[in-house]
Formats: sequence, C-alpha cells, structure tokens
Amino acid sequence: MMENFSNLKAALLELDTALPENFFYNIQKYKERLSQWNKIHNLTGARDEKTIDAFIYDSIYPITFLPKVKNLLDIGTGAGFPGLILAMGLPDTKVTLVEPLAKRASFLQFIKADLGLDNVTVVQKRVEEMPSEIFELVTSRAVIETKMLLELSKNFRDEHSKLLFYKGERVYDEAPNELNYKIIKTQKRHYLLIGEEI
Repeated sequence: MMENFSNLKAALLELDTALPENFFYNIQKYKERLSQWNKIHNLTGARDEKTIDAFIYDSIYPITFLPKVKNLLDIGTGAGFPGLILAMGLPDTKVTLVEPLAKRASFLQFIKADLGLDNVTVVQKRVEEMPSEIFELVTSRAVIETKMLLELSKNFRDEHSKLLFYKGERVYDEAPNELNYKIIKTQKRHYLLIGEEI
C-alpha cells in the first residue's frame, strides 16, 4: 500500500486528523537517520522502506481516535515506534520514551536533538526502574502480553489514565475483562484502548 514516502504521505494525508506542518519533514529526516544507524547498530528488524513506512503509519494512526493528552509514556520504544512518531504528530503532548537498550536510547536522543523535539524525554531504563509518575496515556507496541503491560504500567497511571497497546489478532484473548476497553481494528493492526470512559 505504501511503497515509498510519497505513498506514505498520501496515506497519512487521508487520515481524519490534522498533522503538524513539519511532520512530513521530520518523518523524512527520521527515516534517513534510521537507515544510517540501522546499518551499524541494528536498531530494528525493519530493513526496507516499505516496512518502515508501514510502522510509521501504524504508529501515528491512533491520533485519529485518541483524546487530547498532556503527557504520554511509551514503554519499550525501541527505534521509535510508536512513541517517537506520536511525539512528532502531537507537539503539544510531553512524551517520555522508555528504552533500556543503550544503542536505541542513544538513537532516540540523537533524533530528539537533530529534529529539535522539545516535547520528548528519553529515559534509558527498564520501566520497572523508573520512579512512579502519573501519565494521561501509556502506550506500548511491545510484544509482551496485555496482562504484563498492565503490571508494568501500574505505577504510571491512575483511574483517569488511558492505555493504548498495539496488538495483533491475539488481542481478543488478552482483553482485560475487569477494565473498560475497546478494540480499534485496521487492516493489519488491532489497537487495544483501555480506560475509564472511552
């Protein structure tokens, strides 16, 4: 569907939301940097442009249905999906990216400086080692189960916080019956949105 940047841009422009003016410039720079770093540091398994474009689209799509939030915590950001991409699309939201691997955290820090992303904080730690702080939204594209993500995020949310987990088809087996949630489905992704009043 999105074989190069112009296709990615066209697909993103079709989304039912307004993206910041500098979003496409930042995405293009990010893709160039990711390609350079990935050759040396192996930051992500996404090697070709088509896969990276799909990851970017995947990451930003939730801004079409998310409520406005002041701050966001992304657990296990890796090379930037979804937290860094969301930060580019939500300049008024303070985004904390938690990534324990040094090479990935260094890359995130570099992109933050290179693109002047003032709304981004990079924390090179396991999320369990972070001091408790409440966020309005907690996101993760990690492959770990929803139950484990709920456990990992418990010190960073209260009864008003929302959780957004990027999942595959197994989401239906993992949905937390004790919490309010809804599943937003696209062609290749299931987004699990958990929160009090969805």
